[in-house]
Amino acid sequence: MGPGGTCWRGAGVTGGVRRWLSSAAPLPRLCVVGSGPAGFYTAQHILKHHGGAHVDIYEKLPVPFGLVRFGVAPDHPEVKSYGAEDNRVLGIPGENLSGVYSARAFVGWYNGLPENRDLKPDLSCETALILGHGNVALDIARILLSPLHLLRQTDITEGSLAALACSKVKRVWLVGRRGPLQVAFTIKELREMINLPGTRPVLNPADFTGLENAVKDAPRPRKRLTELMIKTALEKREEKAVEVQAGAPREWGLKFQRSPQAVLPAADGRRARGVRLALTRLEGSGDSAKAVPTGDVEELECGLVLSSIGYRSLPLDPTVPFDTQRGVIPNSSGRVEGVPGLYCSGWVKRGPTGVIITTMNDSFDTAQSVLEDLQAGVLDVATSREGFGAVESILHSRGVRPVSFSDWEKIDAAEVARGKAAGKPREKIVDPQEMLRLIGH
Repeated sequence: MGPGGTCWRGAGVTGGVRRWLSSAAPLPRLCVVGSGPAGFYTAQHILKHHGGAHVDIYEKLPVPFGLVRFGVAPDHPEVKSYGAEDNRVLGIPGENLSGVYSARAFVGWYNGLPENRDLKPDLSCETALILGHGNVALDIARILLSPLHLLRQTDITEGSLAALACSKVKRVWLVGRRGPLQVAFTIKELREMINLPGTRPVLNPADFTGLENAVKDAPRPRKRLTELMIKTALEKREEKAVEVQAGAPREWGLKFQRSPQAVLPAADGRRARGVRLALTRLEGSGDSAKAVPTGDVEELECGLVLSSIGYRSLPLDPTVPFDTQRGVIPNSSGRVEGVPGLYCSGWVKRGPTGVIITTMNDSFDTAQSVLEDLQAGVLDVATSREGFGAVESILHSRGVRPVSFSDWEKIDAAEVARGKAAGKPREKIVDPQEMLRLIGH
């Protein structure tokens, strides 16, 4: 699985620590595949509640922590928690034009994910359009518009910082199919975007007409979020004329009830020059409201298009069941359907939703299933189950030398030292081969 989804095979675990320590039963060994938040939280819960369990965590990269390391925003290290190995495609003409990128690839680029290190996004245009109204979309907008002196204090990669220093982008539109009451970002991220130095929000008061009454009985987070958008739209309208005259350097705005129909090519037929959007009306209300095209369209000029409409997990192996429609492994409280002893957690378990606290609780839920199954005696914990000993033999026979945690500590120390020299928390190494050379592989 990717960093956002974890699969593991267990000789499970139990909450009854004394029972295990006082009996002659073999001690269970578990294998966790994926060292992101889902994997670590699951391992943590198991080790906390079972004194004899042995957990081995496997990761495909030479560095651990998945999207805690490669998370959405380098200036938000406390909330990094987005994973899944693929992104949803738009399914519209022109999405393969130069200048069109998935949010996942763009985020991976500025966070030093090795597979995205050569993305080289074209930032030579003035206007960028982000499709999506979630926290990932706001994070990308903030990175595109943040003053460089703020970004220099983060662990954003050196190459990304250099590219952003030359960026011509000064206007970012965030476009969503539905309305203000359906946005998926949270108030903290919105407030930070509103207060971003040297940048002004552009919200149209007409988009919020009558919404004060509509949210009176809404849950408090939705009510406060909507009220902040309304307040910003009304306040900033008064300031707009003054700011335009003063030449405010950068701006961003929210556009509602617009669905992408096509990315429009420039004269050369290779680059994006804009997006054609279908105007929509809402059927239903609240989170279940659906966007239906009205038949009207509009074009929005932009040279950079970022698709932030969601992530999806990929199938792990033909022997592991997978629901391609939902992008999840069919499971019951983390127990993989039809495969006893196999469990899943994270986005591959429930789909690409939620933040770090969601992943934590979800992982604890799966870990509890493992604990219960072991206590019930339904898992094979025979001593013949060697765990990493058997895996190590297979790797050795294939000439593969795994990276150990002490190896990672050498990489970590090198990154921190490089970062210190540049006045940053760390300077990530983005080339896996360089990581391996560093540890003598």
